[in-house]
Amino acid sequence: MTKLIKPVIVGAGPAGIRAAQTLVAHGLRPTVIDESVKWGGQIYRQQPGNFSRTAKQLYGFEAGRADAVLTAMRSLLSQVDYRPNTLVWNAEGGQLDLLNDGQTSVIDFTDIIIATGATDRILPFKGWTLPGVFSLGGAQVALKFQGCAIGKKVVFAGTGPLLYLVAFQYAKAGANVVAILDSSRLSLQVKALPALLNQPVVLAKGMYYVAWLKAQGIAIHNDASPMQASGAHGVEKLIWRNSQGDHTLDCDAIATGYGLRSESQLADILDCKFVFVNSDNAWMPQKDQVGRSTQAHVYLAGDGSGIQGADAAEWAGELAGLALIEDRHIESKANHSLRVHQLTHQLQKRQAFGYGLNTAFQDPKSWARQTTDDVVICRCEEITAGDIRTSVQATGAQDLNRLKAMCRVGMGRCQGRMCGPAASEILADCTQQSVQLVGRLRGQAPIKPIPFVQSPATNANGANTKAAA
Repeated sequence: MTKLIKPVIVGAGPAGIRAAQTLVAHGLRPTVIDESVKWGGQIYRQQPGNFSRTAKQLYGFEAGRADAVLTAMRSLLSQVDYRPNTLVWNAEGGQLDLLNDGQTSVIDFTDIIIATGATDRILPFKGWTLPGVFSLGGAQVALKFQGCAIGKKVVFAGTGPLLYLVAFQYAKAGANVVAILDSSRLSLQVKALPALLNQPVVLAKGMYYVAWLKAQGIAIHNDASPMQASGAHGVEKLIWRNSQGDHTLDCDAIATGYGLRSESQLADILDCKFVFVNSDNAWMPQKDQVGRSTQAHVYLAGDGSGIQGADAAEWAGELAGLALIEDRHIESKANHSLRVHQLTHQLQKRQAFGYGLNTAFQDPKSWARQTTDDVVICRCEEITAGDIRTSVQATGAQDLNRLKAMCRVGMGRCQGRMCGPAASEILADCTQQSVQLVGRLRGQAPIKPIPFVQSPATNANGANTKAAA
């Protein structure tokens, strides 16, 4: 039976690694496909081989957990088909389309665990397309993988735990953190404390980051939002606003993000059902408590199906692996029911903690209404907020896919991965609907940008030519 099973795991972060570990323990040899050069995901991203920073310098409080996860994958390398630096850009008919080093290939699968993680959720402001403006995740990649800061004077703007974590990492590395602008109100963070006490260790780490940053003299402003970045050739100044009015900061870089957004396109292409999750104000692929999607033999784990953090991703990865083992009736000496109960209980507690985070870290009030017409929303197609509003008024578009067809928002290289959440907020404001009612952009191949490959072709005279493939 096991010889006929061809399990594939997409993503080699905490969820994918624990899923692989579970399958290997039950006699399977999964294929593990990952976009990065080395396993670990964004949270445990490994440094290049010629760098010599310690785990403590790279991962801080999470050094022990990072080492455990990275070591687990290292021990599996001879027992899995590991394919780094490889993008899954489409899925169809029990096959995945892959891209590696400019070369495309196809792989068969019978079962798939999707552990694709998350990316930054961006709310644009005027000037956000200038050189020097990065997402929080991008700023973190620069620090972890390239060993450099994104600028000499960096402002961090947005909201959510990642805002404080990346600012802490930058300040700890010696970067000049000019200020932190948190769009959420301090009163909301106090209000969320009872729910956050559900996970005291995680809460303590977050509080430590804030206290340490303040102790270094770094200004933290609540209920504050970036309004306009400006400069001749890149960022030189940032105008930001709070209840006291507009203020200006001198800076040469801005890191921004408003929480995380699940990378769920592959689940969409595989026809998994999506549901609107009110706590996240977003559409998510539907799954049961152990990670089964609505499609047979398609499993979901980690932040790609709901943002809960790195340790929760590990638990979800193991659960998805156990669900696959159970569904394929693979014999095991262990009774999995107790372990499943432990893991699901841990995830339920983390979910309650997540509700607290959603209370503590909220988007700027009336962001969509206050965003001026000249702000670029879709940078791929250069669609502004004014273009969206004009299109809605002219065409009567009520849902996001109709809007896409009318004005091309979300039709560019990123397929709406960056602009989709912001466009849905503006459409909802224009039509006086909820974000749920305006719907979501449907996933399409390629999931992420892929290059046109020049391949030899033969013309009518038998001579070799070049053609875009």
